[in-house]
Amino acid sequence: MSIVEKPELLKAIGRKIKEVRISKNTTQLELAVKMVENVGKIDETNISRIESGRTNPTVFTLHRIAEALEVKIMDLVAID
Repeated sequence: MSIVEKPELLKAIGRKIKEVRISKNTTQLELAVKMVENVGKIDETNISRIESGRTNPTVFTLHRIAEALEVKIMDLVAID
C-alpha cells in the first residue's frame, strides 16, 4: 500500500465527486440545493472547493453529498 499525501488525496476525492456529479447531469448549484433539502445550508462555492481539493470535507459532508447524488459514500472516496 502506498502512502498518499493529503493534497493528492483531497484532489482525488474531489475529482471523484465531480465525476459522479457530472455523470448524474447535476450542476454544483443543483447539488448544493439538494444538500440543503436534506440537512442544511451549503453553497456551490463550497462544492467547488471540495471538487478542486482545496478543502477537506468532513465525513458528514461526504455523507450529505452521497445522499444528494444518490450513491454510496464509498463511491465518492474509492480512488485508484
